[in-house]
Amino acid sequence: MSTLSVGKADCEKAEKFNAGRSRYDKYVLPCVAEFFGTGLFIFTGCASLIENSPGTGRLQPAVAHGVALSISVAIAAGVSGGHMNPAVSLGAAISGGLNVFLLIPYWAAQFCGGLVGAGLARAISSHANYVNATGGAFTSIKTGDQVAGALLAEIVMTFYLVLTVCMSAINKPSKTPLAPFCIGLTLTVGILGGGGVSGACLNPARAFGPAVVANYWAYHWVYWVGPLIAAVMVGLVLRFLLGDPGIRLIMKKEETLA
Repeated sequence: MSTLSVGKADCEKAEKFNAGRSRYDKYVLPCVAEFFGTGLFIFTGCASLIENSPGTGRLQPAVAHGVALSISVAIAAGVSGGHMNPAVSLGAAISGGLNVFLLIPYWAAQFCGGLVGAGLARAISSHANYVNATGGAFTSIKTGDQVAGALLAEIVMTFYLVLTVCMSAINKPSKTPLAPFCIGLTLTVGILGGGGVSGACLNPARAFGPAVVANYWAYHWVYWVGPLIAAVMVGLVLRFLLGDPGIRLIMKKEETLA
């Protein structure tokens, strides 16, 4: 069977599948999944920081964030793709893994989920622990001299995270059922490796929720700019270098010598 025939067959299957789905299933349900998945992930992450046991350092929050993200991705992957992160959604949209018209609704769902998750973390925490941890908001950057290093750290670590998502869940040759585990583990090692530099946010929704609830905005822009720059970089890398032929914009066919 030719490649063209296979492509047509895949398109026909996709059309039949979509034809039997309601608008709610196509456009609303994925956003609902992103809302709940993001909210539960950020609730767990903030609570792990607020109630962090003495002596555990970054280990407890790193494991809690990573495992929570793995679970959220696993339960939502078949519905929304399991992004839980505006940077991941942007990278997926650029690389062809998300309908660009769903990007803004995904972001809205993720930021709302972040607000709810951070609010729930505050509701279950003691006042003293909440204040001591600034509600799980990112406080690693103390002075302007640290901004450049923190911004670079956010770009590099988010690049690693978004690349893991795109390569394990979107790029066909490298897709794997272990994608949720890989994604969560990447976040864990990011926090362990770079938490001391920037806090290892890697997710604008994770930064936004606790910042609103705790009203802490110092150097908040770093946690938006860094991850979104990284997402664009990953999208371009897949489009021009690492993506499969369905993703790449160049070098799709093997050139024949005359």
